[in-house]
Amino acid sequence: MKKKKIVCFGGGGAMPQLILNPLKNFDFDIVSITSMVDNGGSTGALRKEFNTMPAGDIRRHLLALSEAEEWKKELWQFRFAKDIEISPQHFGHNFANVFITGLETIFGDFEQALKICHQFLNVKGMVLPAILDQVQLMAELEDGSLIEGEEEIDLGENHNRDLKIKNIYLKPWVRAYQKALDKTKIADNIIIGPGDLYSSLIPCFLGGGWKETMVQSRAKKIFICPAMTKWGETQNYSVKDFTKIVEKYLGTLLD
Repeated sequence: MKKKKIVCFGGGGAMPQLILNPLKNFDFDIVSITSMVDNGGSTGALRKEFNTMPAGDIRRHLLALSEAEEWKKELWQFRFAKDIEISPQHFGHNFANVFITGLETIFGDFEQALKICHQFLNVKGMVLPAILDQVQLMAELEDGSLIEGEEEIDLGENHNRDLKIKNIYLKPWVRAYQKALDKTKIADNIIIGPGDLYSSLIPCFLGGGWKETMVQSRAKKIFICPAMTKWGETQNYSVKDFTKIVEKYLGTLLD
């Protein structure tokens, strides 16, 4: 019997734990796709120093689908220099962030680094980036002001968080990662979320090619709505509001 192909989208920590971890216990062909806009904490510091792709979100997806020995999983989450404040309220470097950044720096190739990570963690399925280029996440607020960077959108205190987000986009605009598009095109089911709407979920679909792929896809598209709203992103949102925004950026209706 042919395995069902499931493609999951999200960034941050919620989706890997709540969706990927349980799914790997079933006989599915799993592909996990994460946004690549993280610029805070350990990830942001390494990204700035080495001009590498952000490792923070994709490392969580790799771990969630890992079938490696426990010591490897524990090492993956080990944190160095916990008494050193890398950025406000972020301390130390995560081993996985350093490992992925080191591999990309040595090989000059994020795809090769990702391949080695899959082997090291004995990943069930495949973890892919939504894009493969250096970008910053931008948000336009309802008063027309612009916010740059995922961390500022997510946690920042340098803008009026009572203002609603009107639009988000990538700076610069880039194409989606073709391998991620190809895997999505043949999916039987697409699962989006849960996670922060504007800083984790929607950024997955901002690269060129995602809207066309979602419109053409015959997969059943499932959106798992966040259980709570978030000040600065989705305050006062209803489930209908969340759904309308997801459909806007997908370019098609959910099932």
